[in-house]
Amino acid sequence: MVRARAWMNTLRTASDGENMTRVLAVANQKGGVAKTTTVASLGAAMAEKGRRVLLVDLDPQGCLTFSLGQDPDKLAVSIHEVLLGDVEPSAALVPTVEGMTLLPANIDLAGAEAMLLMRAGREYALKRALAKVSPDFDVVIVDCPPSLGVLTLNGLTAADDVIVPLQCETLAHRGVGQFLRTVTDVQQITNADLQMLGALPTLYDSRTTHSRDVLLDVADRYGLVVLGPPIPRTVRFAEASASGSSVLAGRKNKGANAYRALAADLLKHWKSGKALSTFTPEV
Repeated sequence: MVRARAWMNTLRTASDGENMTRVLAVANQKGGVAKTTTVASLGAAMAEKGRRVLLVDLDPQGCLTFSLGQDPDKLAVSIHEVLLGDVEPSAALVPTVEGMTLLPANIDLAGAEAMLLMRAGREYALKRALAKVSPDFDVVIVDCPPSLGVLTLNGLTAADDVIVPLQCETLAHRGVGQFLRTVTDVQQITNADLQMLGALPTLYDSRTTHSRDVLLDVADRYGLVVLGPPIPRTVRFAEASASGSSVLAGRKNKGANAYRALAADLLKHWKSGKALSTFTPEV
């Protein structure tokens, strides 16, 4: 308990002078598009730059929790109890080896989703919880589940901005239109300030015309900004998840470099309003 208090005190005093906490949701109703990889990698890249980063696992599968070295099945408390109001958010936070803080999840969260459906103001549960701990952090990044249920609505309602990771394959963007309609609904009903930053190309292979065609189609069909740099396909991501850390913790590689560039771009955007870099594939 003493160690936990000391760790939280360290968070409170490690500010870089910027008082406004930014909450970024990483969401896509399709699975396997590198949402969790994006959350872990952006968080690690921002922590490298001295930011106090909180990562929120909002997926009952607990993939972010596992990939950062925690066993979801052995958690004493998790975001499940936090969303239901049974424990304070600070009681569920755990540190990671790369300097981020994690609000972990496990399969119990699926039960929380069902229980939240019966509660008034269910879309605001995460927003209320984050309000209690966000002063201790500069950036909060939320890993939303691959669905458009109440957990994703909580992530979007609590966020300032949202990024859509998009695997550069035809089937991967079939649900983008429905997701964008959900974002519009959230903007109209529960979070008028939510900003759609754009789509982030993941698992991108510049050698194939198919990857380029998919991005051009998404940008044209949905009017969606395509953020750069694209995240290249590399085996380093799978290796990192198995080791309990982000891809930035290993040897230098092109995937880590891409996430570092995106993280730097986001921090500049939030600090000064500088436009985010975009990507247009060559045809």
